[in-house]
Amino acid sequence: MSRNPGGILPDRDIASLFETGAIAADRPRDADQIQPASLDLRLGSTAYRVRASFLPGLGRTVAEKLQRFSLHEIDLTPGTVLETGCVYIVPLMERLALPAGMTAAANPKSSTGRLDIFTRVIVDGGQEFDKIPEGYTGPLYIEISPRTFPIVVRPGSRLSQIRFRSGGALLGEAELADLHARECLVAAAQPNIAHGGIALSIDLLGNEDGLVGYRGKRHTGVVDVDRRGAYGVAEFWEPIHRTGTGELVLDPDEFYILVSGEAVHVPPAYAAEMTPFDPLVGEFRVHYAGFFDPGFGHSGAGGTGSRAVLEVRSHEVPFILEHGQIVGRLVYEHMAGLPDRLYGLDLSSNYQAQGLKLSKHFV
Repeated sequence: MSRNPGGILPDRDIASLFETGAIAADRPRDADQIQPASLDLRLGSTAYRVRASFLPGLGRTVAEKLQRFSLHEIDLTPGTVLETGCVYIVPLMERLALPAGMTAAANPKSSTGRLDIFTRVIVDGGQEFDKIPEGYTGPLYIEISPRTFPIVVRPGSRLSQIRFRSGGALLGEAELADLHARECLVAAAQPNIAHGGIALSIDLLGNEDGLVGYRGKRHTGVVDVDRRGAYGVAEFWEPIHRTGTGELVLDPDEFYILVSGEAVHVPPAYAAEMTPFDPLVGEFRVHYAGFFDPGFGHSGAGGTGSRAVLEVRSHEVPFILEHGQIVGRLVYEHMAGLPDRLYGLDLSSNYQAQGLKLSKHFV
């Protein structure tokens, strides 16, 4: 049985969606807005502080829910602080008119996850976060809740990204095993392929200095999400070094940046995504920003040895992580075509060939 010829839309096909009107925006798209397999979404000019997170539900619009749950409107034009522990809804500049047979899914950008900014995209009539159904026509909204650091945003700030799918894309376990045998998707002697994905483990041995991760500090200054290399690490992060036991106790109130033990490879004809929290691997979440673009870790794009940085939070109880423990799985999908540019050297990507690395905002 042959595979459905669809897949994740590459960059040039995303550009075509603008030309056909499937994507429209309040202002012309930014020159670097389209990634190899996704589109960065831009904040509009108004944020709504709401009492709590919500989904509109079938037959209802986000605007109707905002009339009920909005506490006040905030103008983002001058650059505005969004406080930790608060929930905001922001209309995005982009809106969709998806053709038949096409769906979309959103995810926080890598830098968003590494700042512990919880974001989810919402659509009218939506019954799930971050999922845009086939043929959806209407506006896009983003829910934003900074968890560790207060942030500054403005119109055009990009916190989330969206992928477009046409037809079947996901690799089954047999196909995934075959691809790994040919391309070495995860640098492991005996790859663990199960539950539809390939396993990643945690590195708690660290580098030559014994650094294994960072813990976010409380009561810091603000982080402007549009500024690169603007902040000192020590002001916002506490380094974590390895212990003799190779263990780390996750406190439910803390946010951690850790790294996978294995290097990750996404060949040019594929895209990958970290699967959501799985209760089978423990009471913690390991990844907020789940998209891995074609070319991530690919030697031809300057990415040999790229490891997955993990944004880690325990849930209700403290949890002990051990070195080498499985913390998540990567699922792979077919691209509908090769992208014109790969993640990495083609785009001067921030996180190619990375090890343990904080977001681009820190020196």
